[in-house]
Amino acid sequence: MAGIRLVYIGGASTRAPGTVASFVEHGEAFRGSEIVLVDLDADRLEVVRRLTERMAADRGFDVRVRATTDRRSALDGADVVLTSFRPGGFEARVLDETIPPRHGIIGQETQGPGGFFMALRSIAVMREIVSEMEHICPDAWLVNYTNPVNIVSEAITHHSSVRCVSLCEGPLTFPRDIARVAGLDPARLAATMVGLNHTGWSVKHEYDGADVMPLIERSAARLDANGGPTTRDELLVHLAATMGALPSAYLYYYYFADDALDAARAAPRTRAQEIMANVDDYWVHYREQADAAQPRLDPDRSRGGILELELAVNVIDAIVNDRGTVWPVNVPNQGAPLRGFPDDLVVEVPALVSAAGIEPIAVPALPRHVRGLIESLGAYQSLAANAAWSGTRRDGIRALAAHPLVRTLPTAEALYDEMAEAHRAYLPTRLLA
Repeated sequence: MAGIRLVYIGGASTRAPGTVASFVEHGEAFRGSEIVLVDLDADRLEVVRRLTERMAADRGFDVRVRATTDRRSALDGADVVLTSFRPGGFEARVLDETIPPRHGIIGQETQGPGGFFMALRSIAVMREIVSEMEHICPDAWLVNYTNPVNIVSEAITHHSSVRCVSLCEGPLTFPRDIARVAGLDPARLAATMVGLNHTGWSVKHEYDGADVMPLIERSAARLDANGGPTTRDELLVHLAATMGALPSAYLYYYYFADDALDAARAAPRTRAQEIMANVDDYWVHYREQADAAQPRLDPDRSRGGILELELAVNVIDAIVNDRGTVWPVNVPNQGAPLRGFPDDLVVEVPALVSAAGIEPIAVPALPRHVRGLIESLGAYQSLAANAAWSGTRRDGIRALAAHPLVRTLPTAEALYDEMAEAHRAYLPTRLLA
């Protein structure tokens, strides 16, 4: 098994302990490796470093761990760079969630105006990272989890020579979640979801080897007979039955935009505010486990759960150990595995992952009745990535106006200026009014 130098940018995030737990869980694949944790908060970095060492010792995982706030020094000799960070923290996410509803649009982490401004902040930092990688570790793989992963990856693939793959567990989890709500056993479902990150559809969906849709339709009919779908999960079952395919959970914000906005306005606090209320307790728990002889993360006191970014671990394992396994990835549509979409657009498709790289696998075309929205979001994705990388205020407004949820130019202009001012500290001056 290969020993590598893995640089984890975001190593002091609330998800970092769960991420290093995933590496420890798969430790046999990475014996003799070094994990370099990089972030801005030295105190929390030290907590994650100690926790990683304790977990590794408890499991007999041969790994060296160090932590630093010096990103350039960390990149020296890197084989893989894993990025999962949030410029502006949860405080910036609160702005992304609270400003758009004042303009009649859902505020969300990766979708709509909130997702757009997260892309602007994330890509401003990612430009620096890939520039450093090009000079310090040009042969390293960049494995990106920084949201919104599709726009971030779109920007990198058009403007950098760094080998990049962006990842999200959604194509694995979203179909299973719908099956569960429909009263089915998720373990018996085999589904392939494709499209754009967070906005995909299943193009294969079998339950015990047969088409699952008749079962989904029966479940939707039962919901109708009992007064109709009411919750978000039930609405997604209804959407699946109507469209004949299993949707990403984030398509709720498009097909049920009014419901989503009403629910957000009725909620006592946003998702980011809910997370912020628990952050201190997360770090109390992480510090406790960093000093424990046999550290164990409690899923109720850990951000996201006890095993995070496990897909990244699997993909890195497949690359460095030449596994030749299939995983969902976000990469350019070269060779048109997703038919009808531009070759240079980053799409989410299954791929064969090995030491030779990432080889996307051809998939059935998206049905015509769901494809139009994905095409529109693809055009927005491209515009947003270019605006974030090198654009101006005008480019940003053009991109935002192209988003299906924004709809009008006056709304795009008003939203852009208000949110750009709110995020001024994290944006390049060229994007400001």
